[in-house]
Amino acid sequence: MSGGRILAVDFGSKNLGLAVSDPTGLIAQGLPTLKRANRRADLVRLRELVEAMSVERILVGHPVHLKGYAGERARQAARFADWLRRELRLPVELVDERLTSVEADNLLRERGASKSERKQARDRVAAALLLQTWLDQQARVGTSARTSGES
Repeated sequence: MSGGRILAVDFGSKNLGLAVSDPTGLIAQGLPTLKRANRRADLVRLRELVEAMSVERILVGHPVHLKGYAGERARQAARFADWLRRELRLPVELVDERLTSVEADNLLRERGASKSERKQARDRVAAALLLQTWLDQQARVGTSARTSGES
């Protein structure tokens, strides 16, 4: 990575769970959840975040069904990703997020979080899990490409 960060968005109708990578692209860190207001206000807040953190790519969670087909929520996330791409003029990628919210809830439960604490942190943790999984996959791809190129 060139020093720009990756922003992950766990898309929801009421909230946007957010996480950002460190500049090296190795570690995901959850950010405060953005409570949705309206498209214009959401865009202003996202643009401020993108500029303040030098974000160079955005990942949007794509909630496809377990069998792999896209339902209405997945179509909404895809429209949101297209909108971000147009408005922010950055690469925006849809990333399969199957079970990240369930995984986030389980992780929070294992750490002893109360039901209200889990509800408050779920979107942020889901975004961080989505981003960390993507970063780990990119690192594996980069490692295997370097390894196979050395032969």
